[in-house]
Amino acid sequence: MNLIQELEAEQMKALRAKAHPSFRPGDTLKVNVKVVEQTFDEKAKKMKTRERLQAFEGVCIARQGAGINESFTVRKISYGEGVERVFPVYSPLVDSVSVVRKGKVRRAKLYYLRGRRGKSARIGERVERNEEAKAGA
Repeated sequence: MNLIQELEAEQMKALRAKAHPSFRPGDTLKVNVKVVEQTFDEKAKKMKTRERLQAFEGVCIARQGAGINESFTVRKISYGEGVERVFPVYSPLVDSVSVVRKGKVRRAKLYYLRGRRGKSARIGERVERNEEAKAGA
């Protein structure tokens, strides 16, 4: 491994305290994002900083990049309008990622979902081979 890859590996270990679950395009994800709000307090005459978690739940339509530059795109429909958000995997603002549902898709980039509405935008559920064996036994 060259020097740059070693430095990136160190940075990735330092940035990620708890590992995200493995996921791929087609999976429905719930991403908890840290939102920092700053307000000016008139009485104290200074800025107040408040931090909260906001959930963004939608379908992962793409993963791109490698190493510390890796990111994933999540798409959801909010009030009839499609909203997409790109999250860096190693961002300190991404608090946690959980897989709500595993999707069964045959491509790596699901950009075709942008043009679909309703039933045609649905994704079938993927059942793992190990889970089938456990259910049958």
